[in-house]
This record gives sequence, structure tokens and C-alpha cells, in this order.
Amino acid sequence: MQKSIHTLFAAAGLALACQAATAQTIKIANVVELSGAGATSGTNFKNGVELAVKEINAAGGIMGRKIESTTADTQSNPGVAKGLAQKAVDDGVLAVFGPVFSGSILVSMAETRRAEIPNFTGGEAAAITKQGNPYIFRTSFTQDTAMPKVARYVANNLKAKTVALIYVNNDFGKGGKDSLIKALEPLGVKVTTDISTDQNQVDFSAAVLKAKQANTDVIFAYTNEEESARLLRELRKQGVTKPIVGETVLTSQKVIELAGEAANGAVAHVGLTVDAPIPAMRAFRAKFEKEWKFTPDHNGIKGYTGVYILKAAIEKTGKLDRQAIAKTMHTLKLKAADHPGILMDVSFDDKGDLDRESFIVEARDGKQVVKETLPALAAK
Repeated sequence: MQKSIHTLFAAAGLALACQAATAQTIKIANVVELSGAGATSGTNFKNGVELAVKEINAAGGIMGRKIESTTADTQSNPGVAKGLAQKAVDDGVLAVFGPVFSGSILVSMAETRRAEIPNFTGGEAAAITKQGNPYIFRTSFTQDTAMPKVARYVANNLKAKTVALIYVNNDFGKGGKDSLIKALEPLGVKVTTDISTDQNQVDFSAAVLKAKQANTDVIFAYTNEEESARLLRELRKQGVTKPIVGETVLTSQKVIELAGEAANGAVAHVGLTVDAPIPAMRAFRAKFEKEWKFTPDHNGIKGYTGVYILKAAIEKTGKLDRQAIAKTMHTLKLKAADHPGILMDVSFDDKGDLDRESFIVEARDGKQVVKETLPALAAK
């Protein structure tokens, strides 16, 4: 009997110890695309988050507490993403990272908003931060910030007057189409032909033929990773010689690898690239490649810097209070010299959109070559 009582007390003590240990951790959830159309984006984002968590924990955590991270696969399905966001809420996490696909975050962020949980997303659709959600924060540019930059390149550098746009028919693609047209019009450039394609589309021959027949000055490509690679191969196959321009995804590392020589010469505006002439970015690339055995794209950087941005916001807030952290995030300004993990100086506005330097790059011989560094909008 006495032995049973001792056993009971020991078990109770262990349970209390486990609860205390959990209370001393900062719980975050990765809700990302690990399968389906978004697998490349989500895997990069997830790996970036996990690398940052590993580094921060090794350095003592945040305010003395280690980060406890979990990961769930949305399957690139908005409905699944919504359910996983609710599970993260039920698990009592301090913050949610992901999804990356715009269509999924537009659905799932309703759950984190109701629970007042800061939610960091790699989604670029302009609509994400136009709904007045005080708990959503980007780790990438919104389309309304990015498209004016690439539009100026099309108008000023390429001297183009007409554009044929090939885009993917989803929230990401349609939002990009609207933002691009809006950005080009004041510059005297017109999208004379817009060609809708499907997510996971395999055959781009008809789309490319239509773009060729439009005989515009520039072809603008705005699709997901695998589709962008197929599109570039088809453009090369049909002998297209007009400038091929895009935004971020078109020259991402996965697209360059899949498209091979067909990617050479493609130009894009990118908010983040491991080929940027920034020592901290090059160091991140080396650490990521050592950890995961492949070269990260912009999504890997988004996940990594997102965790370090959360760390900085928590430390500035001084407490693990979701509402207070979200309030701190609005109008937060961080310098990489003070917070090395963010890699580049960054600032947030009252909507959760960010601002920082960005780059015009050209795909060349298996990598991105930086042609021009563009200043943050606030610096202009």
C-alpha cells in the first residue's frame, strides 16, 4: 500500500514537472503546405522556421524560455488549413506561422483572428491585409508594394508599352493581375492580353502561343513554382525572344532548378534572395544548406526571418501577451545590426504589411544574379 502511495506521488510529481516545463516554453505552430501544389513553398518556409527555432533555443531562447514548435500539413487545401489553424488555437500557441499560399491564409486567418493570436504569413495577395485583421503580419511584400517596383522596371528599363500577362487563376494570381495592371497604367504601359492558366497546369503550349501572337513588348509570368518552370520551358521551346519578366516566384531557386537553361534571362523583382550582396544573407544560405541539404528560396528566408521578427517583438513588448505583441508589431521598426536574424532592416505598418529593400534579379547559370538593389519605400 505504501509503495502504491509512493508510486502515485511520483507519477503526480512527474506530471507537474511536465506541466511546469510546458509552461516555460513558447509554443508556436507551423501550418504550412507540405504536399500538393504548395509543397515547395511550404517546405522551404517550414525549414526556415525550424532553423530559426534551433538557433534561438541554442542561444537561450526568448526571455529565458525555449520555443516549442509543431508542424502540420495543409495539403495546399484552404479547408484543411482552416481546421489546422483551429487546432493550433486549441493547443494554446502564442503565434502561428503560415500558411504560405494566399488562398489558404485568406480562409484560415479567421481562426487566429478570433483567438487574437499573431499570425505570420508568406502569402502575397493584397487582400490579406485589407480586411482590418490586427493579428496578421506578412513576411513578404504585399502585391500592392511589389508590383509598382517591377512595373517601373518594365517601363523605365525595358521601355515597354505593351505587356502580355500569363497568370494562375487563383487568389494569388488574380490579386497579382489586378495589382500589376494598376501599377503599369500610370506609367503608360498597357496589359493588352491576359491569359488565365490553372494551378497544377502541365501544358502551356496554347498559353504561350497566344502570348506570342499578341506581339507585345514584354511577357509577364505570374504562376506558382512548378507551373513557372513549365511555362519557361515552353517559352524557350516556342522560340520566344521577347523579355520575360515576373515577380519573385519566376526566378526562385526551385523554378531555376526545374527549368534549367530555359530560365536563363528571365528577370524578376524579388523581396528576398540568398544571392543578395548581404553578408548575413549569404551566411543564412550556408546554414540552411548545411541543415537541409538544398538551397533555400525566398520562402525559406520568410520563415526564418519571421521567427526572429517575433522574437524581437516579444522582447520589445516585455511579456508573453498576444494582444500586446500584436500591438507592438504594428509600426515595428527593426535594424539588422541590432537583430541579426532578421537579415535586412524591416518595418511594419498599421496593417501588418512590411517594407524593406528589394532586388531586381536575372536568372543566369543556375542562380539569381542581382541587377539592381531597390530602396525601401520609406527611404525614398
